[in-house]
Amino acid sequence: VQLVESGGGLVQPGGSLRLSCSASGFTFADYAINWFRQAPGKEREWVATISSVYGNTAIADTVKGRFTISRDNAKNMAYLQMTRMNVEDTAVYYCSARVRRYDYWGQGTQVTVSS
Repeated sequence: VQLVESGGGLVQPGGSLRLSCSASGFTFADYAINWFRQAPGKEREWVATISSVYGNTAIADTVKGRFTISRDNAKNMAYLQMTRMNVEDTAVYYCSARVRRYDYWGQGTQVTVSS
């Protein structure tokens, strides 16, 4: 199982960014995908989840209305669209999947919101 995040970078407050999570080594369509983030000096925080079959989504209250999670099962990809970003969104963002009761994580991608 491998998860690889991409799309991070520097963005100004109020800006947008789309993160991608490329998955391999398992039947992607069968598993929910999660996004987490970890800011400096803080614990890892859950951001969003998208289910496997119907693509139902759940979004943390801290980003609800600004972030959207999606997936493309044909491409084995998941996405996190981030809009109206603020400095509190600065963090390393990780995608994860629980496959056969084990939690797999990507290496993370840095997102910095700064003017």
